[in-house]
Amino acid sequence: MQTHKQAGAVTVRLVQLEVLPARPEVNTRRMLDAVARARADGVALVAFPELAIPGYLLGDMWDRPAFLRACEACGERMREASQGILVVFGNVAVDWEKRGEDGRVRRYNALFFAENGRFCASAVTRLPFVAKTLLPNYRCFDDARHFFDTRRLALEQGTTPDRMIEPMQTSLGLIGGLLCEDAWDTDYAFSPAKILAHKGARFLINASCSPFTGDKNHKRNRVFNQLACDTRLPLLYVNTVGVQDIGKTVYMFDGASCIYDGHGNAVQAGPPFEEAAATVTLPADGAPFGEPVAPRRDSTAALAQALEFGVRGLMRRLGIRRVVVGISGGIDSALTAALYSRILAPEDLLLLNLPGPFSSQTTRGLARRLAEALGGRYAEVPITAAVELTRGQIDHLPLTGPGGTPAGALTLGALDMENIQARDRGGRVLAAAAAAFGGVFTCNANKAEITVGYGTLYGDICGWLAALGDLWKEQVYAVARHLNAEGFDRPVIPEGIFAITPSAELNAAQAVDEGKGDPLIYPYHDTLFRAWVERWDRATPEDILEWYASGELEGRIGYAGTVAALFPDARAFVADLERWWMLYQGLGVAKRLQAPPVLAVSRRAFGFDHREAQLGPWFSDRYQELRARVLA
Repeated sequence: MQTHKQAGAVTVRLVQLEVLPARPEVNTRRMLDAVARARADGVALVAFPELAIPGYLLGDMWDRPAFLRACEACGERMREASQGILVVFGNVAVDWEKRGEDGRVRRYNALFFAENGRFCASAVTRLPFVAKTLLPNYRCFDDARHFFDTRRLALEQGTTPDRMIEPMQTSLGLIGGLLCEDAWDTDYAFSPAKILAHKGARFLINASCSPFTGDKNHKRNRVFNQLACDTRLPLLYVNTVGVQDIGKTVYMFDGASCIYDGHGNAVQAGPPFEEAAATVTLPADGAPFGEPVAPRRDSTAALAQALEFGVRGLMRRLGIRRVVVGISGGIDSALTAALYSRILAPEDLLLLNLPGPFSSQTTRGLARRLAEALGGRYAEVPITAAVELTRGQIDHLPLTGPGGTPAGALTLGALDMENIQARDRGGRVLAAAAAAFGGVFTCNANKAEITVGYGTLYGDICGWLAALGDLWKEQVYAVARHLNAEGFDRPVIPEGIFAITPSAELNAAQAVDEGKGDPLIYPYHDTLFRAWVERWDRATPEDILEWYASGELEGRIGYAGTVAALFPDARAFVADLERWWMLYQGLGVAKRLQAPPVLAVSRRAFGFDHREAQLGPWFSDRYQELRARVLA
């Protein structure tokens, strides 16, 4: 390992900033204010998150030269403000003379080091920034589409990446700059952090724009703990706060910045979902500093906090001030209403119960009690007359062909009438009420329903946002319980809503007073669908049937019960498996493509995080062999 003379103790501040996507001027003004405060406080180095100036999830905004020039101009303002302080910040870097592999002007996801009015430059690359080396190309991350990286730069110059990676020389000594994925190197062929340590870095700064995912902080702490131990260097992790999206998928960035000592101990942890500044003094010569703290473990409380933060942030960005929620007396709409009631003033929240021909007095009463507890505006709008009007207009409607000859008639079946009820609620009443109220209306669907398309397009699959669209049904219950216990000064969701059988109440077979309801079996179908959607190696019917045949299905999918208690025989199990798989891979895809955006809280949310084509259901030959054997 190389040795370099290092400066004495250094005071560092990490600024956990709320970054507004595609608002570089606004972000820069707030960063400049933070620099001024840090300088006044005697801080030697102030660091900001990855792409703190432009934002991270911008779609193809990166293809607009005017936007790139605006980001460059903001970076120059940061450089000018670096008198007497070292400023480290993320921005897009542009090489206007070269092209990327997409044929457009070359862009880098870059970390800039500015001090005394100048940018520090690499002695090897001659670039006035650190370029991100490991570009993630999974989940929501699309860096490789937009940015050039150190690995490709090394190939272009006929060398290897390890020769291109080096600490930045500053007045405070050699500092290792990393951008997010550069520190998550487990699945890569080399470790930028270890290379920086080998080349004499005094400490590492990881500037990140890392979205919230349930239990991700636990994994992040484990990875960074090991990285700090391996390099024997302090690791300073500064993460973005805010809400950014890729169209159909909305991500919450929780901050939760953290400082690790050279032994892997977390000695300071930032709060989740709020702006903060963490200041630490790093001693000279690697001496210990700080006392270990316990980084936050994600929980149901964190999930509830993420949902509220996401809804609140997206509403603020889009200028939404009033919301209509259709409340059925069920748990999904109850949680949605409770969530919005924590965000909006009572006069800006309208709760509507829309009873139809199969709605029970039980659910109507529960909806009314919920509205009274939450304190929003409330009304009941029966839909039966409108449903019957539609039936009268369409059912047995005579058709004519060429020359006016009779061509049969339209008929409405039982399923058609169920969909008409749902569309009347969503496409007619809620849409009209939202327009009259001067707001938007919500989609209350959960992830299990969205997985198999258990909903009606332009009915309950419509609205401005599906806030619960990445929560499995059991998570909906858990978050609702948490809000009832901790979110208000008293329980607001009636206990009866937790107790009733989940039901759409669209036909006589879904009568809640008789214990009847939806065809989905919770929590079994939650765990089955999760295996299809969220497993890193996603399961197919072939896997499910093989695990069923070997008696290990429950353990594989994490189901706490026994499958034998749900299905009397293999034939019933296979029929259920094929029914839902065909919906998930069939019409469910078309419905998801037209569904509202979701707030992403899992390892794979629908939308950009779950890319799919309308291919139709697929069953492998191996599945057919297993099926024949199981049913023999």
